Amino acid sequence: MDKCYYPRTVEDVFMDFKGRRKALIKALTTDVKEFYQQCDPEKENLCLYGFPNEKWEVNLPAEEVPPELPEPVLGINFARDGMRKNVWLSFIAVHSDAWLHAVAFYFGARFGFDKADRNRLFNMINDLPTILEVVAGAAKKKGKEKPSVSNHNNNKFKSKSKGGSEPRYSKAKQSKDDDDEGVGLEEEDKDENDKSMCGACGEKYVADEFWICCDICDTWFHGKCVKITPARAEHIKQYKCPFCNSRRART
Repeated sequence: MDKCYYPRTVEDVFMDFKGRRKALIKALTTDVKEFYQQCDPEKENLCLYGFPNEKWEVNLPAEEVPPELPEPVLGINFARDGMRKNVWLSFIAVHSDAWLHAVAFYFGARFGFDKADRNRLFNMINDLPTILEVVAGAAKKKGKEKPSVSNHNNNKFKSKSKGGSEPRYSKAKQSKDDDDEGVGLEEEDKDENDKSMCGACGEKYVADEFWICCDICDTWFHGKCVKITPARAEHIKQYKCPFCNSRRART
């Protein structure tokens, strides 16, 4: 756990942020085997901590309430065996990014950073790649995160509305005699899809990929990342992503 050290200037907070960030990246990349082993689902609620000295630790959450600093996401070990390894690591990367920002701006609030200081701190942080971007990039180099592109004409960009079971988007290839209205709708859908990012690997939507949306958290995923095929999706009335399933299991 953190010692009673509190950075007081924008530069101090940024150095604290970089040290913690480097530690978390190390846990999720170079030390991933050790990190994976420590996150035993049979243990109690565990958190991933990153410290300013660039060291990481998997441990139980702080006992005091409220804690001295914002706490990382709780129970990362429970979801470990419930989803693909790279999907699980991506979820932890996202939560680690959120935690780093929470800690940095906690210090800013505690020591009264004004608008100019907060803006400067954010810009310094924002110049660095997120942990998710680093983790996804490292996975790509190992050939684990290549986009899954299909040439099948009947693929669907599948999602179901809360009250129905019909796909919201169809990626079926249109014929040359489609009317202007149909083409316009396809282009509108494409614009919206281009803004989507996979909740597992962080990749943006690419034409002809099969995606599915969680009906619980409204997060989009590559079908490949959550092991759902178009054929299987046709028979799913309400889709729950691995993260929502694991969260429900804990509660």
